Amino acid sequence: MSNPSTPLRPLGSSGLSVFPLALGCMGMSGMYGQADEGESIATIHAAQERGVTLFDTGDFYGNGHNEMLLGRALAGRREGALLSVKFGALRMPDGAFIGIDTRPVAVKNFLSHSLTRLGVDHIDIYRPARLDPAVPIEDTVGAIAELVQAGYVRHIGLSEVGVDTLRRAAAVHPIVDLQIEYSLVSRGIEAEILPTARELGVGFVPYSPLGRGFLSGQITSRAELEETDYRHQDPRFTDENFAKNLAIVDVLNEIGHLRGASAAQVALAWLLAQGDDVVPIPGCKRRVTLEDSAGASGLALSAAELARLDAAAPPGGTAGPRYAERYLRAVNL
Repeated sequence: MSNPSTPLRPLGSSGLSVFPLALGCMGMSGMYGQADEGESIATIHAAQERGVTLFDTGDFYGNGHNEMLLGRALAGRREGALLSVKFGALRMPDGAFIGIDTRPVAVKNFLSHSLTRLGVDHIDIYRPARLDPAVPIEDTVGAIAELVQAGYVRHIGLSEVGVDTLRRAAAVHPIVDLQIEYSLVSRGIEAEILPTARELGVGFVPYSPLGRGFLSGQITSRAELEETDYRHQDPRFTDENFAKNLAIVDVLNEIGHLRGASAAQVALAWLLAQGDDVVPIPGCKRRVTLEDSAGASGLALSAAELARLDAAAPPGGTAGPRYAERYLRAVNL
C-alpha cells in the first residue's frame, strides 16, 4: 500500500515512480549471517505497509532461495510491488562463485526459472548482475529486449557497469536504472558514471548505501560478525581499515544525536540529498532495521550538515577498497 505523505521518485525517464527507498532482500538468504524466514517475510510485508514499492533480489541469492522467499511473501500481495531481479552469477552448491554467464540463451533460461521461483508471470526490472567479458553488452541487452517484447519483462536495468558499457546498452534499448555501490564511503561514481546516467535518462539505484552495514554504527568491530558473514572478506572490515573509518561513523552519530535520528538514517538522508533521481536499496532482514531505514525518507539534512559529511568522507577518503581484488576486476567495466 502507498504512503501518500512520502513523495515518489522517478526512475530516470522511464515513467516509473517508486518510494524513495527500495528493499534489498539479499541478506534474507545468507551472506550477512543467519536470517529467520518468518521475520524476513514479516519485514517484506512491513515494507509494503510503509509504502516501499521496489523489491530487489537476484536469482543467485541463496542459490534461488531468495526468489522463492520473496515469492511466498508477495503471494496475493503483488499489486504495487515492483520486482527487480539480477541474473548471470554462477555458483557452486556450497555457494562459491564460479563465473558469469549472460549469453542470450542463458538469459532466457535464467528468466524462466526466476518466474517459477517468484510465482509471477513477469518481472518488472531484469538486469545482468555483472558484465560478462565474453559477451557483448549489446547481445545481452538485445536478449532481454526480446523478453520485453514477449511480455515476460517490463524494463531493463544494469548493474556495476561503466560509462562506455552504459552508453552501448542504452543504444540498444532504454535502460530504466543502474545499480551500483554508492554511499558516503563509496563515492567513486560521482565523477563520470552518475552524470552519464543522468544524461541518458537512466535512474540511479545505489546498493550498499550503508557501506555493508558499517555506516549504521551498529558494528564496532569485525569480531562481532558471524563466522559465515561475507564481510570477513571485505577490505574495509579489516581491523586496521575499520578503525580508521570509524571517524566517519562518529560524525554520523553526532549529527544524528542532534537531529534525533540514527546514524543509518543520517547516512541514507545524505544519499537521498544527492538528487531526486537517487533511490537507495538498504538491505534489511528484520522489521526493526527496516523501520529505522525507512525513517530516512523524512529526514532533510541542512546544507551545513551535508557539508560536514562531505568533509568527513570525501571521494577517495575511505580506508580500503570496496571489494577484494578478485571482485574489483568485475565491476565498473
